[in-house]
Amino acid sequence: MSSCGDFICDSMTSTLHKLNLSLVNGYDAPPKVLVVDDHPASRMTAVALLGVEGYEVLEADSGLVALEQVLKIQPDLILLDVMMPEMDGFEVCRQLKQDDQTRLIPVIFITALNDRQSRIRGIEAGGDDFLTKPFDRLELVARVKSLVRQKRLNEDLDHAEQVLFSIARAIESRDPNTGDHCERLVTLGQAFGEYLNLNRVQMRNLQWGSYLHDIGKVGIPDAVLLKTGKLTSDEWDIMKQHVSIGERICQPLVTMRGVSPIIRHHHERWDGSGYPDGLAGEQIPYLAQVFQVIDIYDALTSERPYKRGLTGVEALQVMAEETAKGWRNPKLIQQFSQFVHSTRI
Repeated sequence: MSSCGDFICDSMTSTLHKLNLSLVNGYDAPPKVLVVDDHPASRMTAVALLGVEGYEVLEADSGLVALEQVLKIQPDLILLDVMMPEMDGFEVCRQLKQDDQTRLIPVIFITALNDRQSRIRGIEAGGDDFLTKPFDRLELVARVKSLVRQKRLNEDLDHAEQVLFSIARAIESRDPNTGDHCERLVTLGQAFGEYLNLNRVQMRNLQWGSYLHDIGKVGIPDAVLLKTGKLTSDEWDIMKQHVSIGERICQPLVTMRGVSPIIRHHHERWDGSGYPDGLAGEQIPYLAQVFQVIDIYDALTSERPYKRGLTGVEALQVMAEETAKGWRNPKLIQQFSQFVHSTRI
């Protein structure tokens, strides 16, 4: 028998697949290419070649002009000369890749330089490809086509992620008692993650997990999710489904592979008495353990209509008692206790 959660989860999965396949279904507008070069003849050659292939080609005669135009025209790709006065191509590319609004735009360096050092500088600046002047027409068209397609795929993934975060915010707003729970978890997770020396990818997954850990509650009926009294056995079984629903919602996205274990396993216990899989000890993914610690601490220290918020010392005492019962990783709880005392959060 299918549940409401199954229906919503399948609908969300279908929506995410459609977002990811939108490129295959096609874009109506021709791709835009911005050609940046201070030599008119070089720009003219690229404009002619790409115009024949159906691209909308725009021009900029300097790096400064290019930076001004990019936000207005939102090109799908930039052909960027390296040797230009005032601002060279490396600096233009560096600024584009540091801006969230332009970081996904592929940059192909067009240059007469063919030495190893120049290519290293281009890679460090964030360039996506290189073509050496004079360039071959077929090679230019092939590289532009490939990178435009990749850019649109990346955009689709970006849009799908935005859908997930919007759902997470909607879920949080269903329960007015939680306040800014997710925002607090992101802040606390960043501080504790830095204390644990997590790497950049782990930090990103922990922050995204802080936002998305309860996304599966979209499939839990309000009668269960918002019930103020104690849940019945059947209601509790329904509530526990939110972790598997959340995992299935995020499964279509490759970028969520490191986040899904947090979503599915943040209610496991060190002694194996948690859910949904009864994992024990180091079987529980490490980031799920880290997230669980900050989630519990925030829940204990936050005021709710049915309870007062505990002080940090009181919360740590409760967590120590749960560790003594076998529910938590003793080493991680000790690290978190030292972190709290050292930062006085």
